[in-house]
Amino acid sequence: MDDKKNIKTENRPWGHYDVLLTDPTCQVKRIEVAPGGRLSYQTHSKRTEVWVITAGQGTVTLNGQTSPHKPGDTIHIPLGAPHRIANTGTTPLIFIEIQRGDYFGEDDIHRIEDDYQRA
Repeated sequence: MDDKKNIKTENRPWGHYDVLLTDPTCQVKRIEVAPGGRLSYQTHSKRTEVWVITAGQGTVTLNGQTSPHKPGDTIHIPLGAPHRIANTGTTPLIFIEIQRGDYFGEDDIHRIEDDYQRA
């Protein structure tokens, strides 16, 4: 059985993500941020997130506070909390993102600041 056939990959300017699972109350992604890449500073109104760093190193900004993170670290992102992650290393930063809520569309991303000038 080929497990990859059901995995949806989306490329972004900072790297890419794979959607591993979607059900009515959660979605799970594997996110890879290229060296020097940084996600937008954003909020969500319909979901919370938990990030588990699996490889690489970076910084997480959550509610205006920035802290370093490494493999094994877990970050809890409450509903509506401004957040972002940046790869500060020389290898890909990889984390698993577990979203909980009732809607997981990309239009629930409310960007506050974005290096790539996306709306």
